[in-house]
Amino acid sequence: MDFSVLQIFVEVMRQGSFAAVARDRNIDPSSVSRAIAGLEEELGIRLLQRTTRQLSPTEAGMAYFQRIEPLVEEMQQAIDIATDVTGQPKGTLRVTASVSFGLKCIVPLLSSFSVMYPDLTVDLLLTDAIVDLLAERIDVAVRLGPLADSTLIAQQLMRTRYSVCASPDYLKRWGQPQKLSDVEQHNCLLFPLAGFRSRWIFMDKNGDKSEIPVRGRVVISSAIALQQCAIAGMGLALLPHWLIDEDLNNGKLVNVFPDYQVTATDFNTAAWLIYPSRAYVPLKVRVFIDFLKKHISS
Repeated sequence: MDFSVLQIFVEVMRQGSFAAVARDRNIDPSSVSRAIAGLEEELGIRLLQRTTRQLSPTEAGMAYFQRIEPLVEEMQQAIDIATDVTGQPKGTLRVTASVSFGLKCIVPLLSSFSVMYPDLTVDLLLTDAIVDLLAERIDVAVRLGPLADSTLIAQQLMRTRYSVCASPDYLKRWGQPQKLSDVEQHNCLLFPLAGFRSRWIFMDKNGDKSEIPVRGRVVISSAIALQQCAIAGMGLALLPHWLIDEDLNNGKLVNVFPDYQVTATDFNTAAWLIYPSRAYVPLKVRVFIDFLKKHISS
């Protein structure tokens, strides 16, 4: 029985789509369909019910999947271990991160990473959606904020902190806020997540917190876009320092309340390196995690 066909079957079961698996593997959907049909013929059972709108497992297909999935995982781990004996990471490393963090912090590092590991192909998926690591065959995810899935392994990449900032031109035209309540009189550039578009929370050096309502005429789902709008003088913005430190240093942006910590949700936030829980972590994953920690954590 062809191991690659079993891998395809497991991926189809996880994603529920021939097309999604085909996109991940960069092959035609008909190739996925033929692989499943061949497996069904070899086993003498129907594994999947196919309609024009839906793909669902049969009872036999679900039973087969439940037994074969851990075996496929074990076989892949055995392949990883054997490959890693050479001491040089090889193959494809699938990574996902948010669009803004990926563009700002990861993409600029890919050139030097590729030079260090020439036999490794990086497949980087930039999306603001929470990706199912198993279904999408992701090796490492970089996620911001609190962790939700305890079945995954997490390592902290770096602490994250936020500031309210504005361009010098905006502050010249509309005035520098002198106290926290002044924020209510300014146009704020808002992020559409819960909390981010309704209030900002400030904490002083004594740990005292103040919740300030915010309003604004611009709501954007991209941190980089909000950064560019702030630089263009469109209003106040609550942005992470991994994105704006350079702008603060060169004067494109001004930290409006430097004596305060600011958040829209939680002051204890971080960027996390997430990978599937497994007995063996492949060398390609380990070297990528170490590389990011060295170049980003510092």
